[in-house]
Amino acid sequence: MPKLHLVSHEICPYVQRAVITLLEKHAPFERTSINLAEPPEWFRQISPLGKVPLLQVDGEVIFESAVICEYLDETIEPRLHPADALARAKHRAWIEFGSALLMTLWELNTAQDEASLDAKRKELQGRFGILENVLGDGPYFAGERFSLVDAAFGPIFRYFEVYDRYADLGIFAETPKVRAWRQALAVRPSVQQAVAADYPEKLLGFLKARNSELVRRLGAS
Repeated sequence: MPKLHLVSHEICPYVQRAVITLLEKHAPFERTSINLAEPPEWFRQISPLGKVPLLQVDGEVIFESAVICEYLDETIEPRLHPADALARAKHRAWIEFGSALLMTLWELNTAQDEASLDAKRKELQGRFGILENVLGDGPYFAGERFSLVDAAFGPIFRYFEVYDRYADLGIFAETPKVRAWRQALAVRPSVQQAVAADYPEKLLGFLKARNSELVRRLGAS
């Protein structure tokens, strides 16, 4: 087993994908969280894009969460991707769908007025409606087997665990399969352990610092 060092940020959902994958594989790793607003010089020197996560493998650097998760899946058992090439390609496509969802969530989190917030809330409803039509009987994306798609969506649903402490945005009202999937991921140990206990407070602090309309909507100010 190579020496694995994950450079991370406390609330980054892309970092969480990599952590969930590592935990599912019971792979020992060191984790260092940095402040992206004031990154240390050693990070600037090894990060081509200035983003996290970074995975150092015996000192060699891999960047981009999808690439990191693919590398881990190719080198450490158990495999989380399907063995069939077509099924594997479809899973990769849905992981990209999850990345697009995260961009919409970013826009929801940082919306500065009610109209922008409501537009992003409706956009999320539509995207989860698309997912509703492809999910099976669960409990996970592809049935009984946990996959890298699940690792990608655990951090997405985690946002709503924080929102729901204050108010229900109604995003999952018409998607019972997505709700069940969300609940299954919420109790998965790897998903739970991907963040520290103070994640909700850190996320709310992030929203408040950006004067987010979402904080006002949730009444969490």
